[in-house]
This record gives sequence, structure tokens and C-alpha cells, in this order.
Amino acid sequence: MTPTIAIIGALEKEVRQIYAEVEHGTVTEEVGLKIVGGSYQGFNLVATTAGMGTVNVAAATQHLISVYGANAVIFSGIAGGLNPALHIGDIVVGARLRYLDTDTPLIAESAPGLEEFTSTDYLVEVAEETLTSWGFINAGLADDETALAAAREAAASSPFQRFRREGESAEPARYLVGTIATGDRFVTGAEMRAAALEATHADCVEMEGAAVAHIAAKNGVDCLVLRAISDNCDEAYDALSAREFDLDEYARTASSLTLAIVRRVAARLGLKREM
Repeated sequence: MTPTIAIIGALEKEVRQIYAEVEHGTVTEEVGLKIVGGSYQGFNLVATTAGMGTVNVAAATQHLISVYGANAVIFSGIAGGLNPALHIGDIVVGARLRYLDTDTPLIAESAPGLEEFTSTDYLVEVAEETLTSWGFINAGLADDETALAAAREAAASSPFQRFRREGESAEPARYLVGTIATGDRFVTGAEMRAAALEATHADCVEMEGAAVAHIAAKNGVDCLVLRAISDNCDEAYDALSAREFDLDEYARTASSLTLAIVRRVAARLGLKREM
């Protein structure tokens, strides 16, 4: 049986590129969602824009698992940075997902009995391989000259050069395999930023990732949560939204990474040659 991968974003711009890449695509409207289905690199693929917030994304994730039999869920999009080692345009691979404003011991009283959630190790590994091949450097190795030289060499031949940060040095962009905090409020300003960091010790903060990983864990399916840093939690949502071009670029970074990961998984499984 052909495996099915569900790809979800909170905003239309975060999934637009996915829609365009699906082959022989179908479009349906179900439970308030536009769902695009088709084939990609030997997989069945279903993609949707869930809307913002934990309730929207949990409902969308469960629907794609229950109705379409998704074996894995990949969620990608943008987030506010909390870790000073990361800059706008950098990537966080969500090895750990933590709720920001939820009483997690009460959540853990229900299946799957967890207070925090994780992306699947195998998919985290593939994400890291993909980022390295693009010329991104692990933020923890940013001062290592050997690692920097390797990243510069990879970046020089990478088709994703356009995603390197503008207005900064020509050093490789960074990634972290780290922790993502998920809350139901848009975090902005020094006070909210500090509170989020103290509560979760996360590398970035957003409004959906933990809920995706939570529903995946309840259903026993693989998942991966990826975030491109769009701001440092220092802008109101209206101001951030006004930077439409920038947000489109950061969203394309995340969706391009998602597609590249799917291609690499397909190559490993012998479904398609890696591209």
C-alpha cells in the first residue's frame, strides 16, 4: 500500500507551494478545510491550511489521519525566535514540542499520557541531513571553523541561496534541532517573550506545533514540526503581517524544506530518486 503523508500549515502562504507541487491533484472542501490530494515522489500526499491556533490544527490533523489514513504528518511554517543564537530566516526542527499556556499534568491524564511531545527521530534526522545539504549550519557549531567551511562549500552550490538572510554577513544560515513552544496567544513584546522562555526554555514560539505532535502521538503516526524564524517576538501581529514579502519568503523556506524532506524519504525508501 502506498504511504500517505499529510502536510499542514496554519496560513495559506505556508502551504501554497505544496499545493502547486502535487501531481494529478484533487481539491475538496471538507469540515471547513480546503484539502488538496494527489501524488508526490511515490507517496500519496494530502495538504491543507488548518488556520491558526491549537484547536484548528488539532482538528485538521485528526481529519487527515482519520479520513485519509495519513501515516505521517509534517507541519511547517513560521515562528517567533526565542534563542539568541537564531536569526530571521533560520530554521528550528522541533525535536520537542511543549505547550506554553496549558496545565500539562492535566493533559497527561489522557492518552497518550504525555506532558510534552516529539517529532519522530527518523524524520528529524532526515530534516537535519537536508538542511546540511542546503548549506545550513547547526547553530551549536557556528564557531567551529571546520563545520563553517563545510557549510560554506555546501551553500555555494545550493539552489536555496536565496533563503540566506539579507542585510547580514554572508555566513551560512543556521538551524537547530530544538524545542518549540506552542501557545494560543501571539507572543510579542519583552514581557511575553521572557515569560514564554522561562516557562518552556524553547528556541521559538508559535501557535500550532505541539497540537500537531499531540494528535500524531494519540494516533501512533509519525510527525515532524518545522519552523522558519520570521521575527524575534518583537512585533505586533498586524506589523508582522504587513511585511507580506518577507513572510512569503520565510514560508517558502519552510515549505521548500518540507518538500525536500519528502523527496529524501522517498529516495531512502526506493520510491523515487532524490532530487
